[in-house]
Amino acid sequence: MRVAATRPASSAPVALLAALALLFLVGSASLAIGAMASHVLGGKSENPDAANSLETDGLARFAVDEHNKRENALLEFVRVVEAKEQTVAGTLHHLTLEALEAGRKKVYEAKVWVKPWLDFKELQEFRHTGDATSFTISDLGAKRGRHEPGWRDVPVHDPVVKDAASHAVKSIQQRSNSLLPYELVEIVRAKAEVVEDFAKFDILMKLKRGTKEEKMKAEVHKNLEGAFVLNQMQPEHDESSSQ
Repeated sequence: MRVAATRPASSAPVALLAALALLFLVGSASLAIGAMASHVLGGKSENPDAANSLETDGLARFAVDEHNKRENALLEFVRVVEAKEQTVAGTLHHLTLEALEAGRKKVYEAKVWVKPWLDFKELQEFRHTGDATSFTISDLGAKRGRHEPGWRDVPVHDPVVKDAASHAVKSIQQRSNSLLPYELVEIVRAKAEVVEDFAKFDILMKLKRGTKEEKMKAEVHKNLEGAFVLNQMQPEHDESSSQ
């Protein structure tokens, strides 16, 4: 009786599948690394917290100082509006900042290249992009000569206006006998004026107390130390009179 010899299964298909799987894994890894590199290297990322950090503030002041040296200018730094970071050989900081030029507040964009391990810092670009319109903590101080006299409209979303409105609401609550707390619903409009050594805010607010909504007009003063004081307040009944 003859027993048929069994032929070993060919290893070619197995080797081919293994090779294809290896190529797939290598390709996937390459794509992932490439995507990661394109996201990290060269891509700008916005950092909301950086705009208020001491480090970013220092970089913005450095940019203004360097620009003044190069252009023989006399810009005065006010504040950082926006900050973005770009990873290169080090970090390229994209800054939007406000500065005073001859008493007028303007907006500039600056690029500062930093390589911390080499203690290297260089201003790459500095350009004017437009005039600033909002009042800030810096320009609502005692610099009266740099502002035209009289009230002027200011944006209701300005940080200083919001702080003044919040102080007004707290003060109104403290002076009220109501057990229900006042809640700021909306800042309808705001005006500001610099007088002597303090700034005045005329703010029309929509407040909520329980289920009731009402409009309140408040005048808030801000001194050189940055402290707010509610000077006067009164209910606003006629909406047309506030326009």
